[in-house]
Amino acid sequence: MSKRPVNATVRVPASTSNLGGGFDCLGVAVDRWLTASVLVREDEKLPRVTMKRSAALASLAHAAEDDLVHVGYSLACKARRHPLPKNIEYEVSSTIPVARGLGASAAALVAGAFLARESLGLDLTREDIATICAEDEGHPDNAGPAVFGGAVLGINSDDGTGRAYSFSPLRIHPDIALVFAVPELEIATADARAVLPRSLPFATAVAAVAKAAAIVEGLRTGDPQLLTYGLDDVVHVPFRRGLLPGYDAVVNAAVQAGAFGATLSGSGSTILAVAPTSTASRVGEAMQRAWKAIGKTADMIIGGKPVDGAASG
Repeated sequence: MSKRPVNATVRVPASTSNLGGGFDCLGVAVDRWLTASVLVREDEKLPRVTMKRSAALASLAHAAEDDLVHVGYSLACKARRHPLPKNIEYEVSSTIPVARGLGASAAALVAGAFLARESLGLDLTREDIATICAEDEGHPDNAGPAVFGGAVLGINSDDGTGRAYSFSPLRIHPDIALVFAVPELEIATADARAVLPRSLPFATAVAAVAKAAAIVEGLRTGDPQLLTYGLDDVVHVPFRRGLLPGYDAVVNAAVQAGAFGATLSGSGSTILAVAPTSTASRVGEAMQRAWKAIGKTADMIIGGKPVDGAASG
């Protein structure tokens, strides 16, 4: 007797990472979403994986087997030693811009892992899924907020028994807004990683530690001095800003309009400003004008209230 097809759906938020001094460990969920569904037919004789993409993903042309949603699904199966179904049909839609530093890749991986859990009944906690996806990406700062929502600190907690991650929620002061200017310009994560140095001077490393502490405490308290200091990264932004024409102009425009500071969202091209909620719209409009001055159209996203993490339907 044939088994009935199994359906599952999931909704996963975008995320911003690094936030200046929080390189590769600090992330915040953003109100843009990837929605995915899967139809699994376990008893099909002809194996196939199909993928129907729409919205921000409509232009992607790579094979379904290589799509990160399917990769996340496969990783979840592997983690629980469950055979990958022979016949899988996905439908995926997203309002998360691709290759803009807003966690589109992490959202896809997380979506796939949740779909596997729901469609196959896998014994996976949220912590398990966040770890599986962080391991694949090589850093936890997008996977954490994509799974848990809100602001999340993710650390590599390997105790020598194998790679693992731990995640802790962070608080953002209610009078702080995150303002994003998202230009029509893609930056591949691989290219952004390639420009990073293999080592840093000791004095730079000391400053990086201070800035990481400052951004976490600044976000919690809303302290302007801590935020300004913490957003001025010394680990990755100095090397990546050359990939983004207009970076300095957009950051300066944000500060002049009332932001505490601005920095790359992830590896870019999106630029994130942290500002008082009272000036958020003005800051966003100033950033858009700065982009327009160099011939780039930019969308604006203003984040205020905490955004939920992944949710199965």
